[in-house]
Amino acid sequence: MANFKLGFIGAGFIANFQAKAVAQIRGVDIAGVYSLKGAEEFVANVKALDVGDCTIYNSIDELCRNVDAVAIFAPNYVRIDIMKEIVDSVKGGAALKGIICEKPLGRTVAEARTLVNLAKEANIPTAYFENQIHMKGIRAQMEQLAPVQAQMGPLGLSRSSEEHCGPHEPWFWNPIQQGGGVLSDMGCHSIAVGWFVLTPQGKPITFLQPVAVSAVTSLLKWGVPKYRQELLDRTGVDYSKTPAEDFATGIVTFKNPETGQLVQAQFTNSWMYDKQGLRLLMDGLGAGYAFELNTQRSSLEVFTGDQAAESVADSETALEKSTASRGLLTVETNEPDLYGYVDEIKDAVASFKAGRDAFLNFEYGFEITRLCQAAYMSAERGTTIDLTDPKIIEELESYVSLIAQGKGADLLYGKK
Repeated sequence: MANFKLGFIGAGFIANFQAKAVAQIRGVDIAGVYSLKGAEEFVANVKALDVGDCTIYNSIDELCRNVDAVAIFAPNYVRIDIMKEIVDSVKGGAALKGIICEKPLGRTVAEARTLVNLAKEANIPTAYFENQIHMKGIRAQMEQLAPVQAQMGPLGLSRSSEEHCGPHEPWFWNPIQQGGGVLSDMGCHSIAVGWFVLTPQGKPITFLQPVAVSAVTSLLKWGVPKYRQELLDRTGVDYSKTPAEDFATGIVTFKNPETGQLVQAQFTNSWMYDKQGLRLLMDGLGAGYAFELNTQRSSLEVFTGDQAAESVADSETALEKSTASRGLLTVETNEPDLYGYVDEIKDAVASFKAGRDAFLNFEYGFEITRLCQAAYMSAERGTTIDLTDPKIIEELESYVSLIAQGKGADLLYGKK
């Protein structure tokens, strides 16, 4: 049987990271790529990983006609245009089995809804890539605690954070192109995994009903003149004029529709975590039980002194977003598997082969986008957003945060 052929749209950081995940899956090849930049380097990486004979295609239509499924790993601000081209290709005869979109599904609720509708127009299964829900540690604690939950009841509180020193690409720092700051970038992860672990065992992933969101957004490091200038020099993005938040925290309240019980998911995200590198920290509290996951608790540590560190070319060989190549370093030997990338690809491929949506589909991605935008609305208004209010739901359909409009200076710098 021929290997399942994936096509990548985009050849940046996330595409190359996902390629490392594909290398750990039997029967899946990266057969093609379309990207405005970095395609040659990406193909060389695919060849080095031995995950297929990857061809560079000159159009999305050409890519779609030569693969089984396409994965959108391109920047947020081009997602709709890309999706339209995919749909046109399908209508023209491309026999795609599925479409993948990396988080977030959209920069706004309206954009996310557009992607959902376009996928329905093409009548093709979808996969929304939210890797943290697929983390083996998250799945293992749920399996381990299933009998405990059956006896004591589900979790009442989840806390989830993702923090690192900031994105790689300039567009990620641009709130207009990206759709905001760290809340849009990483809050979607934390909100999603918090919702997931709170969900009672055996219930659908959207079983718990979101009823309220309260959030705060702040600019704590990258608005300081010294670091603002550093960011401008490095990325060309001027946070004195169009800043995005580098810290966000908040609480989403959910209601169990069967029991009426309220549970809460706390999220915290930052682009100012300058320790070992990327850290995912999650825990959950129930009656008489708990779990905790920390991705920086590795079984491997290395130490590199000042003189020896001169030989280290890339600090990220130890851990994603690492800012240091010397001292005592946490080393994760398989980050794509640790963070859930391997399992989310396995799930998508298996689902597409069966002719169905992945465990997380575009409709789910839409719901996460709406929760993130409700958090932005809460931070702007300084109040809790009532998600049971039809007027709020209607407002969110056309809402664009001040930060995403490039008007976040007053909010983040406290100007009046």
